[in-house]
Amino acid sequence: MPHDDFAVEPIQGLPETPPAGEVILWQGKPKTYALARDALNMNWIAGYFVLLAIWRAGVSSIEMPFAQAAATAIPFLILGAVTCGVLLLMAWVMARTTVYTITTARVALRVGAALTVPLNLPYTRIGAADLRMRSDGTGTLVFDTLGETRLSYLVLWPHVRPWRMKKTQPAMRSIPDAAKVAQIFADAAETRITQPEIAIKPATGGAVAAE
Repeated sequence: MPHDDFAVEPIQGLPETPPAGEVILWQGKPKTYALARDALNMNWIAGYFVLLAIWRAGVSSIEMPFAQAAATAIPFLILGAVTCGVLLLMAWVMARTTVYTITTARVALRVGAALTVPLNLPYTRIGAADLRMRSDGTGTLVFDTLGETRLSYLVLWPHVRPWRMKKTQPAMRSIPDAAKVAQIFADAAETRITQPEIAIKPATGGAVAAE
């Protein structure tokens, strides 16, 4: 029978059952092609091999007929296709092993193909969020954390804001319907942060008072 690496999770994407009162509002994962494009730069790499093929054909056309010159570019196109295939496979594995979760209390990221890393971000520890949209509706939601908490860029990659290594900013990368997800996050965060926390202690004379 197939083995589920995440069968120990009481709820998919979360290392433990949420406490009473915490509700899951959304769960999702990166879109494979979008992740390959955004995090692994697949489109740029494909363009690089196309340029190499054009350059090779152009140089060869000086010494031979165009048909033969064009044939010399084929190995570059094949190599580019294989490279892009590998990148797509990597993106598929990354997407398959990733679960992003938004609850009424926190943002949670379960990431990592070889080494699974759970990351919990309570709304009170998130200073700001930045949404970067793509024309196909996918986007990346970046979180700027508060305090001195240090997160490993290499451990979380590619689920981080690119090239921000001094202070790693975790991110939900290449998610579908990104605008809708960002709105869910914004509404939940606003509700959680503005919700008053009441500590109840016994008052003098046995009455109950709220602080």
